[in-house]
Amino acid sequence: MAIEMRTEFAQAMVTLFETRRNLVFVTVDLGYMALEGVAKAYGERFVNAGVAEQNAISLAAGLAHEGQLPWVYSMAAFTVLRPYAQIRDNVCLQKLPVKLVGNGGGYGYGIMGATHHALEDVGAMRVLPDMRVFLPLVATDVEAVVSMMAADPLPNYLRLNAPAVLPEAIPAFAPWRRLKAGKSAVVIGMGPVLQGLYEMEAAHLYAVPTAVSGDHVMLDYAETLMRCKSTVYQIAHRCGPYDQLVRKDGPRNPLHRKSR
Repeated sequence: MAIEMRTEFAQAMVTLFETRRNLVFVTVDLGYMALEGVAKAYGERFVNAGVAEQNAISLAAGLAHEGQLPWVYSMAAFTVLRPYAQIRDNVCLQKLPVKLVGNGGGYGYGIMGATHHALEDVGAMRVLPDMRVFLPLVATDVEAVVSMMAADPLPNYLRLNAPAVLPEAIPAFAPWRRLKAGKSAVVIGMGPVLQGLYEMEAAHLYAVPTAVSGDHVMLDYAETLMRCKSTVYQIAHRCGPYDQLVRKDGPRNPLHRKSR
């Protein structure tokens, strides 16, 4: 049975607190049956802000301004969408190291209806200045991601979901990694949906990568796609809003965007 990503996340946060005593964990009245260990380890540095997402983000911004390293945890839709103005103005425009954690990205909370779905979270975060987005694929990615976020002086967003369960070992978490060799297609994707695509052998299939960070550095995938056109890749986090996918033997991808 797969370990939930939030379980791995909670364990990683407890471990991190052993070496980083400036951490503050802010939950928005969520995390029952998952964050009890974090609450016990953090003591007075574990704060339940209640159902008040905007206040939680502003509180975290103030803590970061004073040298603390705050982590704000909620459902992905509520972490990102409800306090979006506060994230932009109080966190990103100030370049503060606030770490946002959204559980149940995509349809993770599907049974609760559209208000709890987070289909836009990655897109919303990718356009914010200096925001880095992290998308672990398997549960064992989470510990490495937490360490990377803790060392990053800029704002971050971590999207948690049900982990993919793959039949083979994959490389360690990285911005761009090959999951497996194939025969006739290149698939670029993010998150546990890649589990269902793992054995796919369709021809001439391209998927636009969307999980990015806000460094505004152009990454050109064309050479990689030409060299490894029968592979499945995962985009976990990367730099730059400008990406291009170019067919080796065909016209330019219509979704190609040039840097301006």
